[in-house]
Amino acid sequence: MASKLRLGIPKGSLQDATIALFKRAGWSIYADGRSYFPSIDDPDIECMLIRAQEMARYVDHGVLDAGLTGIDWVVESGLDVPSVTTLTYAKQSHRKVRWVLAVPEGSGYEKAEDLEGKIIATELVETSKRYFASKGVSVKVEFSWGATEVKPPMLADAIVEVTETGSSLKANHLKIIDTVMESETRLIASKAALADPWKRQKIDQIALMLRGAIDAQSQIGLMLNVKRGDLAGVLAVLPALNSPTISQLSDSEWVAVNTILEERVARDVIPRLKAARAAGIVEYPLNKVVL
Repeated sequence: MASKLRLGIPKGSLQDATIALFKRAGWSIYADGRSYFPSIDDPDIECMLIRAQEMARYVDHGVLDAGLTGIDWVVESGLDVPSVTTLTYAKQSHRKVRWVLAVPEGSGYEKAEDLEGKIIATELVETSKRYFASKGVSVKVEFSWGATEVKPPMLADAIVEVTETGSSLKANHLKIIDTVMESETRLIASKAALADPWKRQKIDQIALMLRGAIDAQSQIGLMLNVKRGDLAGVLAVLPALNSPTISQLSDSEWVAVNTILEERVARDVIPRLKAARAAGIVEYPLNKVVL
């Protein structure tokens, strides 16, 4: 029987973003909403939907060879599970998320030390306990099953909650007074899988392609034509990832320039390229950037 890599896909808020990331990396995963075993168009991989909070445990126990989860849940588990690569994406954005200490607006609490003897509600119980212990603050940390932001002030004095934008906290009249930890998604793997040459190669392949898809999210490709006499001025405008590719066109007076840019700078760079006498400027999306 051929070897299979057992791969955990985070069920819940990260599920759709993870499946979309795999699609850009070259794998199509089909989750029908009822099965915990999504199909994937790779005969070497078996997928299983697992809550991100539990991923480290099942990888550590060898039930899964590898999986994607937030480093927050790996830290929370207290398990020594190897990270293969960092993949900074979240439910809504391509940024790290933060676990923050938040209190009701107007409560008078300004720092962790003000919460001595108070009740803190959170899903991230062990990490929160360590945070308050490091500050010498004695609090009661209670596990929250969800909707944590609605618990203050009646059910808790403060919360430790994950946020991407802070908008939900503001909507519930809470203010952030500290960051407990930052988190991002990791591809984690069991030590046994990493010691198996075939599984290690497959895990490294997945890591390389996912990483390439992540790196491409913030970048675009740019092609343009320019006369040789104007080439130096055009190159001076370009903040290239590597040296741009320059190709001779059929008209010997002209060359084509091909490069990669951060998407956020394209709106400033393209008008400057036009002013530097570039012509036929084409911006195009990238699926993967493998460095």
